[in-house]
Amino acid sequence: MRGKKLKKRETLPDPKFQSLTIAKLINTVMRRGKKQTAQKIVYDCFDLIRQDTGEDPLGLFNKALKNIMPDVEVRSRRVGGANYQIPYQVKGDRRLSLGLRWLIAAAGARKGKNMGYCLKDELLEAAKNEGGAMKFKMNVERMAEANRAFAHFAR
Repeated sequence: MRGKKLKKRETLPDPKFQSLTIAKLINTVMRRGKKQTAQKIVYDCFDLIRQDTGEDPLGLFNKALKNIMPDVEVRSRRVGGANYQIPYQVKGDRRLSLGLRWLIAAAGARKGKNMGYCLKDELLEAAKNEGGAMKFKMNVERMAEANRAFAHFAR
């Protein structure tokens, strides 16, 4: 018999913007428990966005994140001795975490500048439906579309 279901930990909002999504972004950027460093990266990125575009960085971040978050994903399922990639709808919390993960991965893959600049460039491109994070999303959606015939295997 399985144990009881784990409760999700509540994420506290970030100190500067009082936003839960930015707090989750900071936690995703954070490595080896260095939260101050992660906060500096994210806040520097937002300052750079404000300087370069003159726009509200929070609004631009939300727009970019909305563009990146996936609607469908594929999961492997074994049916009759064969593994099928079955498309599933993505639930809210997972959509957010995948979007943030892809954003950080695409920004980290950029070369040349520090993480604040790379994150800024990635956010600006994602707001225009471009960039590495959007490629992640397009690949997942393409996989789901290609395997749509197996959707009836979903529980």
